[in-house]
This record gives sequence, structure tokens and C-alpha cells, in this order.
Amino acid sequence: MKRVCEPELLDSLPFDHPDAVRNRRDLRLVNGFMRNRPWFRRTLPPLLRPGETVLELGAGQGELGRELIGDGVLLDGLDLWPRPAAWPPARPWHCTDLLAFEGYSAYPVVIGNLIFHQFTEQELGRLGARLRARARVIVACEPLRRRLSQRMMAAIGPLLGANHVTLHDSRVSIAAGFIGTELPLALGLDDGAWDYSCSETVPGACRMVAVRRP
Repeated sequence: MKRVCEPELLDSLPFDHPDAVRNRRDLRLVNGFMRNRPWFRRTLPPLLRPGETVLELGAGQGELGRELIGDGVLLDGLDLWPRPAAWPPARPWHCTDLLAFEGYSAYPVVIGNLIFHQFTEQELGRLGARLRARARVIVACEPLRRRLSQRMMAAIGPLLGANHVTLHDSRVSIAAGFIGTELPLALGLDDGAWDYSCSETVPGACRMVAVRRP
């Protein structure tokens, strides 16, 4: 299944549009099914050094970030969406395009949950160059690109009340997802300076942990 990047409907909707609100509810169900947040909570803390600050790309509603902050992680959010009302007042929120963000030098650790698949190989290469210049750890969870996942979502989504935005965007997201080591290669982490591992899960996640070599 060849990787194809197409626009997602959610990106064309205002933050407070009813379809966008419903889509965020659906995404919570998807994340729960994929067990993404528990995986980040298990995986990230052992990788951190004392005092390191984490940047979450595509932080969305801040649900993952708030859980990690509650676990004691120093984490800031970045997203095109405005700062969530429930975001901890002491933690910064960068409302900007991650490809245009100028503050990566402040973050030795970068994470992303269902965000990297939204970018083409060329854009991932640009982003990777910026991350490689400063980051020590990069952790990501993305859709696993397989037709079975598309078929499952098409069949189960309507039963769960998923709206047309979710059904469209889930198909597009999976088609733009990753298999094997595609993500670290797209980010340029095969330059000899990184140790990385990728894993695939039955619920449809492709997960990456990358650590810069000493």
C-alpha cells in the first residue's frame, strides 16, 4: 500500500465547528482503542534526563500532555489550535505551524501523537533537519498503513457514531501512515547519529522511539 498524503477535512474547519467538536470526541475513542496515551506514559519518562523539557507537536486538546504533566513531565504544547482552557497555566502553549516554529532549540525531547503522518516526505525531511539540530529524543505514535485498518474503521466507525469528518479523515490518515522504519528514515535519523526502533501493534499503531547516540 503506497503512502499517499491528502488533506484532512478537519484542517478546513474552524476550531468550534460542530463537526470539529464531534471529531475530537471520535479521536478520543480512536486513541483509547489504540492505547496511545498509556504507551506514551510508559515509554517517555524513562528516557528523560532531570530538568529536560518536552515539546508535544500537534497537541490538540492537550489531553495527552495533561496526563504526562500530571506524571511530573515538564511538557509544553504546540498546535495550530488555540490553547485549551484546561491546559495547565504554568506550561507554555505555542499556537503556530510546527514547520515554521522557531523555538525547537529549547526542547531536547519532542513527541508527537498522530501528527507526523499529515506531512509529505519533503516536509518531514525539513522538520527532521530542524529536530536533528537540537533534539536528543523523539517519540512518535502514528497510524499503521494497512488496508485492514481502513476496512475496520469503515465498518466500526458508524456503529460508534463517528461523523463524516472522522470517517473520511481516518481513511486518509491511515493511507498517509507508516510501516516499518519509514518514519525515522523520512526524518533523516539514519545519519549514524541515532538509535531508533519501530514497532507495529494489532490495533493499528506504528510507534517510534529515537535517541541520539552519546
